[in-house]
Amino acid sequence: MAGRTNLSRRDVLIKGGIATAGMTLLPSHVLAQLDQLARDETPVNWIDEFGPPRSPDFVLLDWNGLESWITPVDQFFSASHYPEPTVDGDTYSLEITGAVRQRLNLSLDEIKSMPRRDLDFTLECSGNRGVPVFRGGVFNARWTGTPLAPILERAGMWDNGMEVVFFGHDEGEEVITPRRSEPLTMKQNFARSLTMAQAMDPDILLCYEVNGQTLPPKHGYPLRLIVPGWYGITQVKWLKRIEVRTTRYMGRFISRDYVTIREETHNGETVWRQESVGKGRINSVTARVTRVGPLHRIYGAVWGEPLREVQVRIDDGPWQTAEIIEGADAEYAWKFWRLDWDRPSPGEHTITSRGITAAGTMQPAPDDPYLAGKKTYWESNGQVTRTIRTFES
Repeated sequence: MAGRTNLSRRDVLIKGGIATAGMTLLPSHVLAQLDQLARDETPVNWIDEFGPPRSPDFVLLDWNGLESWITPVDQFFSASHYPEPTVDGDTYSLEITGAVRQRLNLSLDEIKSMPRRDLDFTLECSGNRGVPVFRGGVFNARWTGTPLAPILERAGMWDNGMEVVFFGHDEGEEVITPRRSEPLTMKQNFARSLTMAQAMDPDILLCYEVNGQTLPPKHGYPLRLIVPGWYGITQVKWLKRIEVRTTRYMGRFISRDYVTIREETHNGETVWRQESVGKGRINSVTARVTRVGPLHRIYGAVWGEPLREVQVRIDDGPWQTAEIIEGADAEYAWKFWRLDWDRPSPGEHTITSRGITAAGTMQPAPDDPYLAGKKTYWESNGQVTRTIRTFES
């Protein structure tokens, strides 16, 4: 939602009260009552742990404190495979090359002079929740940049072009063995590729700002790729070169690493499906529970794919549809949701959420064959169950 950066408990309660009353304007005495209700709202502590303790050395999203719809920059997780490069924005040049009719070299100022666009997009690492120590590798941000497609059109891609490869300035050494007895050490830049059709998506941006400020160095300064709806591995930082190719790109991070391997059965035989990590998958988490008198409120977030609804189950009860309270109109950003839970019985309770996509795909349970057969930790989007203890009102 444009112009929206923070969602406080007061905002949630007032918005919820407006929605319940079916009004666009509430009398001042009602607003005062709702404001007092928000002040009386107190957190109910989880009795489980979801993710590791916060560390200044490795920032992950703090689910228990989730209130801001746009994540502050200092709360972004950051991951890279090679050392962070130092790139001078004053001398920066983006090269467009390969199977194009006109090679381009664009300065940062030239890119900034092109049509500007803001896009709200929730960026999730494909390894998020794949291992217990990495739960919180996701954030929501407002990205600012210029669309990629017009630049590719200006360069004029060849008709027989197959893929567009995006290279970063970050580089490292890899050891491969083209012959069994002769390992080869080679220096390479981080890179990912898209098909020609995928690269022409009008929503893909070359970004130079995030949340209204210049990209920080660790998040890709001076320019990074943002491909909304795809996992973080595709969002190439420190963009150096865009190359159109007439053959498939087979670099490490698309053909060997970031490949999901799944065991399946075909005609009674075990077969292995191997797919490069790409588009995001439906995901949701219950973030926190609050209490106002006997009323408990369950809050969470859902993201990854276009959404039909998010459902919540308490203990072994029926699935209930939660209310979307923030981000409903943001195509590529997470939605904050809420479910009211009136007068729960004292004791321990489990809370589980699941998202359902617009196409009807349901976020899988942990024992779903879709997840049970997965042998890699990428794309771990199973339902999350958390536990709280309630007391007499």
